[in-house]
Amino acid sequence: MTPDKLKRAEKQYHLGTYTRPDFVFTHGAGVYLYDAEGKAYLDFVAGIAVNALGYGDPRLSECIREHVDGLWHVSNLFYTEPQVRLARLLVENTFAHKAFFCNSGTEAMEGCLKIARKWGHANRGDQCHAVIAMEGSFHGRSYGSLSATGQPALAEGFEPMLPGVTFARFNDLASVRERVTSQTCAIILEPVQGEGGIFPATEDFLKGVREICDINNCLLIFDEIQCGLGRTGKFCAHEHYSVTPDLMALAKPLAGGLPMGAILLTDAVAAAVQPGNHGTTFGGGPLVSQVASHVVQRLRDPELLAHVDQQGAYLKSCLETLQARCSKILEVRGMGLMVGIELESDPLAVIKACADQGLLICKTGGNAVRLLPPLIVEPAHIDEAMAILGKVLSA
Repeated sequence: MTPDKLKRAEKQYHLGTYTRPDFVFTHGAGVYLYDAEGKAYLDFVAGIAVNALGYGDPRLSECIREHVDGLWHVSNLFYTEPQVRLARLLVENTFAHKAFFCNSGTEAMEGCLKIARKWGHANRGDQCHAVIAMEGSFHGRSYGSLSATGQPALAEGFEPMLPGVTFARFNDLASVRERVTSQTCAIILEPVQGEGGIFPATEDFLKGVREICDINNCLLIFDEIQCGLGRTGKFCAHEHYSVTPDLMALAKPLAGGLPMGAILLTDAVAAAVQPGNHGTTFGGGPLVSQVASHVVQRLRDPELLAHVDQQGAYLKSCLETLQARCSKILEVRGMGLMVGIELESDPLAVIKACADQGLLICKTGGNAVRLLPPLIVEPAHIDEAMAILGKVLSA
């Protein structure tokens, strides 16, 4: 199918919830994507932080080939070894004692919210169901996760949202304290806000929220769907702060591009969950769990994490140098290879111009663009990206 025919068919048959550029991708290699015309694009989106190992990774491809003739799906009515092996791997490398698998970050957040309320009911009574979330946050598009998302524009036309959620200001402890009541069962936040504009939490804020939860006997939930699994230079982003949650959601790069999400939780929280309280048909299937185990082993490798830390520092340094000579850049912020650039005006024209020049970046909150390259990015790729971005901004 030619690109023009494909776009006409998409308009005819596919629900139009996305605004897409004109090119059609056919394959990728390393940190590059290629369209149907053979043009190369340096990818600093990585499937929205999903393709941490880039494209065409031979070891990941070999893992899939090795297991593709085995079990794909038997449902969660039965034991399978790959699921248990993946759960053990995540537990042994995080704060958690238990893991639950689903199909996406949104589902992971839905599960976290359900489990938090179940814990509240079991430990503090039926009135303990309220959740405090953060302004500017993003947790998903389903009703529960959207109700906890602090971007009102995303809820327009879908109201009413689920009750019981209030919003505090990110990085403002006083704002959080003001919203805690006897009904609060959980506080939910992203250690680095992703869709909100790439805003890292401050250490005082994260430690302060942990203390608020401990004093008021409520749960701390971290959404590390975008910032977790190596993206910030640590396996989990909260490791930068020496603060641990009670529940955490993971997804995006977890299974190397195959759909998978995970909920990690402590034994104290897991004790409130009984058989039948939650479930999933496809979550944690044997094939995707095999692939996820391979990816997790790669993403927890100290050499890769050190590489992310080094390349993230180099990327920020290059952007700050560019900012010094370009008044259109108001701020550079982020952690590791999760970097945001606040521009003086709407960035859509910049994003399009960069794509025309062969660089893929994407919009986030406000007038910011974000750079989320594969974690295997090298200095030469960053230099190439900076040359294109500098050219576009100067124009």
